[in-house]
Amino acid sequence: MQSIPIHYERPALFDLGDALPFRFVYTGIRVRDMDESIRFYTQVLGMTLVERMTTAPTKGEVATLRSPGSEQELELNFYEEGSSFWAPYSNGEDLDHLAFEVENLVATVGDLRRKGVEIIVEPYSIGDWSESYIRDPNGIWIELLDK
Repeated sequence: MQSIPIHYERPALFDLGDALPFRFVYTGIRVRDMDESIRFYTQVLGMTLVERMTTAPTKGEVATLRSPGSEQELELNFYEEGSSFWAPYSNGEDLDHLAFEVENLVATVGDLRRKGVEIIVEPYSIGDWSESYIRDPNGIWIELLDK
């Protein structure tokens, strides 16, 4: 799959009066199997593994990924049972979805189907763009959109 060139300039933090200045940095999701999740996001969705490490204080493992041309990061988190961060896995119920832009939605969905990826919602159009939804190995919905 071809990467989409995206020009990105990091904006300055906004002055929101009494609110603290902030900038969204990444989305962290909890995964059941770190290796399977890394394989899905790198080999199927074309992301790059930026960093993978264990975190002794949380008894966890963290992997950071990024799509080519994007500054947004996806953080995969796995915690051992017994960690204060551990909780029974709940099929993505607290996260609505992640979104990835693609160049040719119909062709991309066909390619993902051939790779065994579960297609949740077939491609459909809304105004000037089309979208579809797939599911990652952890049950998290991923929106694919073609503008």
